[in-house]
Amino acid sequence: MKKLAISMVAASLVSGGLASRAYAADQTVPGAGNANAALLASSSGLVQSARQFLAHRIAKIGDRTLAKNVHELVEDPHSCIRHRAGETAASKQAIVDKLTAAGLIAASDAAAFPGGAVVGVLPPVLGAGSACPQFPQPFYAAPGSVFGGHHSYPGGLSIHVSFNDLSDMTFAANYRRVYGHHGASGLPVIAAADGGHDQDDSVDVDIDEDIIVGAPLLHDLAKPLVLQWNVDGTEFAELNFGGNGSTDNYGTAGDSRTGSHHIIGIAEVMARGLSPKFVITQASAHSNPTSGNEYKVVNWLRAGAILAGIDPVAKGYLRIDNAGRLRLPAVQRLGEVDLNAATPTQVNAPVEYQLHNLSDADSTQTGPAVSVAQILLGTLAPSFGFNPSDAARYNTSYRNPALAHLSAERLYILYTSGGLEAVRAQLAKLREKGII
Repeated sequence: MKKLAISMVAASLVSGGLASRAYAADQTVPGAGNANAALLASSSGLVQSARQFLAHRIAKIGDRTLAKNVHELVEDPHSCIRHRAGETAASKQAIVDKLTAAGLIAASDAAAFPGGAVVGVLPPVLGAGSACPQFPQPFYAAPGSVFGGHHSYPGGLSIHVSFNDLSDMTFAANYRRVYGHHGASGLPVIAAADGGHDQDDSVDVDIDEDIIVGAPLLHDLAKPLVLQWNVDGTEFAELNFGGNGSTDNYGTAGDSRTGSHHIIGIAEVMARGLSPKFVITQASAHSNPTSGNEYKVVNWLRAGAILAGIDPVAKGYLRIDNAGRLRLPAVQRLGEVDLNAATPTQVNAPVEYQLHNLSDADSTQTGPAVSVAQILLGTLAPSFGFNPSDAARYNTSYRNPALAHLSAERLYILYTSGGLEAVRAQLAKLREKGII
């Protein structure tokens, strides 16, 4: 038991201590570990299968403009980051100044971030200042979150997005099945699952399948930019902004700060001119806009518009209500009755917003899965010739390869039912193949 306890402490140091070490890296230049992460992700059958799945999903998008943009941002490593085109040091500082003046960056967060707010809001790109700046790593190489968080290994982003896309598709199918069918009487019934007569009834509600498919694919499009890899296998730190953290709810108590990747992704789809309904659906990943949370999505849209250099009201991403407040617009037919005027707390929110938000909720399990997997890997590390104290070798030759090839979620489930030996057997397969 004593040996096990020591190993668990070591694993904890790896997951916590190295995350803080990332803050010492120079985040003004592209990550020195990006190329190695891409090689690792390319060697993983799990990650490559996710890439194939995402390509299949993109092919399902009927809207050609949307499909083209999703393809470029997910599959083309040479795609342009449009909201960063032609930037200068002065223009970058001007963006941060505008965000600060609008109450969308907390001064304490900016001061604590390595390199300051400019680096956090505008991370390093390839071809900086050119007409076509590019992502510093392929989409398929990026992690799903900060080091130690959900899917935090090379290729984790593609796996995370694959799961979210399946979830959103399933949520939409369930809504159609329960709320979108009518029976012989012409009144609604739940469609039968066993091929009964209700199965033949046509769906009579409109849920936009292109948005259902596309929003999860793009909701984390900026993670290859924000979460770059350090040479020791850890990641860049991420700035939270999108509010001041205290009075974000139209001047009253509220905190709308979120990870910079979320707002940067919103800025990029705005710069590409995607529709208000799609952009707001994407923005709703981190919070549904209902139940008193509209101000969060509004603030993220405001911040994204500043980065993109557009007027969000003129472009239809926001509206001004009768009280002079920025609100979500009435897309499609929602404007036939002024819902904001009828009940000031009512939000214009088609079902796609909420379904997308639900689809991004997998971190409730995938986050803890990484925490547990890191403990298990640390516990078993000595038997595979790794020392958690040798951080760079441990991460680049053991932790990251194990998670990229197996996934933390798989290890967690196997450990739950089969104990430590089930995890050891998985690692032994990697050793046999020369992966670790």
